[in-house]
Order: sequence, then structure tokens, then C-alpha cells
Amino acid sequence: MADRHPTRSEIEALQWDRLRHLLARVVDSNPFYREKWKSAFSQPLSIEDFSLRFPFTTKAEAVADQAAHPPFGTNLTSPVSAYTRFHQTSGTTGNPLRWLDTPASWAALVDNWVRIYDAAGVAAGDRVYFAFSFGPFIGFWLAFDAAQKIGALCIPGGGLGSAGRLRAILDTGVTILCCTPTYALRLAEVARQEGVDLTRSNLRRIIVAGEPGGSVPAVRERIESAWPGARVFDHHGMTEVGPVSYECPVNPGRLHIIDSAYLAEVINPATLLPAAPGESGELILTTLTRVDSPLIRYRTGDLVRLRSEADPCCCGRSETALEGGILGRADDMLVVRGINIFPAAIDALLSQFPEIAEFQVKVLRRESMTELEILVEPGEGIVGNPADLLRRVESLLHASLHLRIPVSLAPDGSLPRFEMKARRWVFA
Repeated sequence: MADRHPTRSEIEALQWDRLRHLLARVVDSNPFYREKWKSAFSQPLSIEDFSLRFPFTTKAEAVADQAAHPPFGTNLTSPVSAYTRFHQTSGTTGNPLRWLDTPASWAALVDNWVRIYDAAGVAAGDRVYFAFSFGPFIGFWLAFDAAQKIGALCIPGGGLGSAGRLRAILDTGVTILCCTPTYALRLAEVARQEGVDLTRSNLRRIIVAGEPGGSVPAVRERIESAWPGARVFDHHGMTEVGPVSYECPVNPGRLHIIDSAYLAEVINPATLLPAAPGESGELILTTLTRVDSPLIRYRTGDLVRLRSEADPCCCGRSETALEGGILGRADDMLVVRGINIFPAAIDALLSQFPEIAEFQVKVLRRESMTELEILVEPGEGIVGNPADLLRRVESLLHASLHLRIPVSLAPDGSLPRFEMKARRWVFA
């Protein structure tokens, strides 16, 4: 018999209990939030009251706090001696944030990753391959610890090139691959170059994160086509908040928030008022179980769209659902000739062309104007004249964005490949 999923009222009761516990601990022991709230703090009367009265927390505040109180800042609910884990953000949108966890907070984050594995159907007996080098970014360490906790065989891929990782995946009978969407395609590209037959692979799941691609249909189709028999499974998280969501097992275009660990809100980033279901807005998160290094009403910068229906999802879950996954970043928007452009939109359009092995977008400033130029590198499977590919790409960009963006060819092998987050946007 399948496990019963909690009802919405049961979820909200658990969130309310954990929110009250979090706020009581934080106001008593956390210098950052004591200063932020000053003498105005009082326990909320409900979740709605909390959302109305408590201020947002921004990344800029956290960065400034760590700059003023190096190296870890004051957003710590326990003495520094109680913390045993250190991680930091990538710093792609500013100075990196350093984040600490106690054993209790770390255990809560590992449990969140277990939820991701459970939704993806990963269990004891699976062989999980981690196709990346282990650095200060939090996700890989959590994924590894969670796989170990459920009894899976954990196979690290640090210190190897792509060809070596491919051999390890095939030789050890790997069933689950953890990587970015870009790197899943890169491994498939190397397999073609090396003459490796991926139909020999035992992979049945490719769990991706770090980029929006896992919820982009064209990207999913390319990955699943390159890795026969494997289903792409998306999720998302951030170093400063932890693993936040997992893909709906029934509807691949939807992410479920782990509501037992996060209180999620979606706001209009311009008005700061709640976005209506079905409208896109900025995701706001409160970490209910990461009590020792919390973020309360944190403006993530992630653009999302809440599922509009109130009844349970088709998978039977009543957890908060985001349609289309992470749609983009609120702070990434560019204005090009008067038109608002989000990089994720262009990335999704270019991903519709399987003939493109890699691409790069150059952002140019010309006489106070922002312009875009795109380089595309055709793959080995291109059919016909590459000039026809350029025309088709330019035509789709113009039809979709109402902009004429010049697209040119890059020499074979000239554009960078990525193991971690792809950085295809270059600001000149």
C-alpha cells in the first residue's frame, strides 16, 4: 500500500509548530535577527500574521553582515564551536556567502535530500554516481550523505575527466547519476567522441540541479534521448537555504516544495505583495528546520509560478507546487532595446536545437544601449548547411522575443564546456 501523503491542513499545522519553535530560538540566541527585529519582535498569531508583519531578509544584508563581522557573520543561533560543517555560495551574483551548520541542522538538510531521492524512486541497492569535484558548494555533500543514509552505493567522480567518469559509470553499473543538466549533455557528447555506446548503461535516473534546464522540456528530451532508458529528475536548492524542492513524480514540469522544512511565499518583486496562483513572482523562503543558521522570509531571487489549483496534485501530494520549475532570476533581467529579456528564456529557446553542441551569449554595451550577440557551436550530428541553422535560430529568437539578435558560428571545440553551473553569458 502506498504511503499516505499529508493533507494541506496537516502540512500547515506542522509548519506553524516549527515556525513558532524557530522564532523562539532565534529571538533568544541569534544576534543577526535580534538586531534586525530589535524591540519590535512579538510572536506571530498565525502564518498569515507572520507574513504580514515580519520583514524580508536579503542576500545583501547577509553579505554585509559577514563583511562587518568576518568570517561568518552574526546569523548563528549557537556558538561557533557547535558548528561542524562549512560551505559557501558560488558568488556568481556577488560576494560568496559562508554558511555553517551544526550536526542537527545538517541532519535536517540530509533528511530533505532523502525526500528528493524518495520521490525519484532511489533506494537501497542503487548505485549513485556523483559526477563532479567536491568543493565548498553544499549540494554534492548533502546528496552523498543522503545516498549513504538510504543504503545506496556512493561512487564519487572527483579528480576524473569526462572520459574517465563515463568508464566508471558503465564499468560499475551505475543506476543513478547526479550532475547538472549541462554536464549530462557534455558526458553524452564525450561518449560520441570516444565511441562509447550509452545503450550499455544501467542508468535509470539522472538527478539534475544547479540550472533551470531540468524543467525545460527541450533540455530534458535531449538528455533522455542521449541516455536511453534514463529519466531526468529535477530539483533545486541554494547553499544558504539547502535543498528546497523535488520534481513531481507524475508531472515532470512541476517542482514540489519540501513544505515540512520550508515556509514558501511568492511575491510580486515590484510591489512586494503576494502573487496570485498562476502568476509568476519571486520565491520567499523561511528555513523551518535549519534553526542554527536560519533565513527568515529570505528573498531568493528565483522566479517561480505557483500552481493555481487548490486540490492535491495529480501525484496525490498537497505540498506547494511550482509550475515549470525555476523560471529565471529576478536579478538577471536585461533590457534590450526596450524589451525585458531573461537569460533563462534565451537558454530555453537555444536548447530546442539538438544540432547545437554549445553556445555563448555576449552582452555588449554600445552607446548606453545593451545589445546581444550569440555564438553557436554545431555538434557532430548537424545535417545540412550550418548557415541554415543560424537562420533558423535567428528566426525563432525574433518570433519569440521580438528582437533581431545576430547569431554566428563558433569553431569546433572553441566554446567552454562545464562540469558545474554553465556560465554561457559573457558581459563584455
